[in-house]
Order: sequence, then structure tokens, then C-alpha cells
Amino acid sequence: MSHTNQTLGEFIIENQASFKYTSGELSRLINSIRLAAKVVNHEVNKAGLVDIIGAAGDTNIQGEDQQKLDVYANTKFIQTMTNRNIVCGIASEEEDDFISINSQDKNHQNKYVVLIDPLDGSSNIDVNVSVGTIFSVYRRVTPVGTPVTMEDFLQKGDQQVAAGYVIYGTSTMLVYTTGDGVNGFTLNPAIGSFYLSHPNMQFPETGRIYSVNEGNYTHFPQGIKDYIKYCQMEEGDRPYTSRYIGSLVSDFHRNMIKGGIYMYPKSSQNSKGKLRLLYECNPMAFLAEQANGLASDGFQRIMEIQPTQLHERVPFICGSKNMVRKAEEFMRLAP
Repeated sequence: MSHTNQTLGEFIIENQASFKYTSGELSRLINSIRLAAKVVNHEVNKAGLVDIIGAAGDTNIQGEDQQKLDVYANTKFIQTMTNRNIVCGIASEEEDDFISINSQDKNHQNKYVVLIDPLDGSSNIDVNVSVGTIFSVYRRVTPVGTPVTMEDFLQKGDQQVAAGYVIYGTSTMLVYTTGDGVNGFTLNPAIGSFYLSHPNMQFPETGRIYSVNEGNYTHFPQGIKDYIKYCQMEEGDRPYTSRYIGSLVSDFHRNMIKGGIYMYPKSSQNSKGKLRLLYECNPMAFLAEQANGLASDGFQRIMEIQPTQLHERVPFICGSKNMVRKAEEFMRLAP
């Protein structure tokens, strides 16, 4: 079957046997994310026509202003996964605490928890820039049939069984991995189906794009400042090109296709970094490593960090192998 004709549903069925847990539950979970993504995509695409752009008037647990579409996407993803009785717990960047599902039902045998950033980069909606959804899936560690606990969510990234993102842009794509490479599916809006368009996605070993908010340069650690200067230096294939959208999904997606590095380091303003380990960094790290890339906090592999809080933040460097290693080298050498 040609890649352009294979739907996401067909791909899931065809590749289910290669997944080490073959109950079909994970396949149904990916399908539920696909359904919610289509609903959110429809709302994103008409955002300028209805009263759903702008701030909602509330703040999330991190103290950030919630956008109307943040709230909408959060509700739709939680409703879809809850109503289809697929997961035993959900944690969202927009919620204070995790959600336990069917915790009183002794026959509830679901084994997976999902952590989700429902609408990454949502402040860009007002100016019609691409945004996305990021998701991460783990097998629960507490006994099946009992209420989930914080232990089920505070797992290292190397315990993920699936992760991915949806990018709502000029075309809408769902990109995911179950530990056997990364594949991308593009939505055909005419018939509402995702088709395999980017099989076996890979970061080039090196690239010529660096993505960082240089407006915060003076607040960055010395190692990051030195690496940015290195990127700008005229030597060999440098200077590199600076490209920063401000939406992690969009920056990551571009760099995976073209080759590049994304950085959101700690700073004097954000001493632990700004991105969330569980909702953003771990799933993107899993995707990066499955696509021949690397993800680091500047000193260690992201997926080896033991989470201690649901909304924990960490510095994040991710992308083409050679570029991440060079950034780590500057971090180690910095005074």
C-alpha cells in the first residue's frame, strides 16, 4: 500500500503487532486523540470568525493567562478520552491536579494514563500562527482496577509507551511514536481522514537552524550565550539561520524536517526553565530520540530526569544530534 493512500486507522491496525502490549487499548487511545484533534482543528480554523480568540479571563496552575481556545481544547480532549472509557487517568497542563477516571469501578481495567498540553502556543492564535497539541502516554504503575495516584504520572520519560503532537497549520498533521520510529499523518479536510504523508521521520544529523528567544539573551546562562555566538560566527557552514516561532510544536516540527536545534534554557527570570517536563519536554524528547535526534537539559538526557511535581519545569535543548552535543559542550565548558 502506498504511503499517500494509507490512513492513520489502517496504519495503527497494521503496526499494532509490533507494539509490545497488544491489547488494542493503546490503538483505541491514539484513535481517540485523532478524533479530538479533528474537533479542535475545526475550531482553530474558524477562530477568526467566532468569539473564541483572545484571553478567557482565567489563569492556569502556572499563573499564565488562559486563552479561550486553551479551555476549549482542554475540554474536548478530556471529554473524548473520558467518554470512550480508554484511560484510567489524565493530567493536563491546564488543570491543577490529575483526573482519575472510573476510580470507583472495580471492573475498570484500563492501563494507561495520558499527560497533555491541549494547545501549545495558543497565544499565537490571535495572529494566525501555527499552534499544536502535545501528548504523552504511560502504562500505570499502580494496580489495575484501583484509583490512579500521583505515582502513575511522575514517571521518567524513558517509561513512555507513546508520545506525539498535532500541529494545526497550513495543513494539520498528527505525528507520533510508540517506540518504533516517528510517522506523520496529514489531515485531508475534505473527507476528515489522516493519511500517512511523512513515514519514518528523521532529524538530519546536523542542521543550520537555531531556535531560541534571543530577546532573553542577557538572562541566559553563559554556556547558551557562547553557543548562540558560535551559531552566529562566520566559519564553515555557519552562520546558522535563526528561526523562532514561539510555538514549541511548530519549531520542533520545522527542525525535525530541515535540521536544527531548539533551546529554552533556564534564565535569571526562570531559574528552572519555562517548559514543563511532563507535558512538553518528555514527549518531545521521546519523539526526538525516535527520530535520530537528542534532547537534553544541557547536562543530562531529558528522559532520565525523575519528576517530582506534576507541573515541574526544566531547561530544554532538543534537535539534531551534532547541534545538541555542541550546545552541551558549551554548557560544560562555561564558567
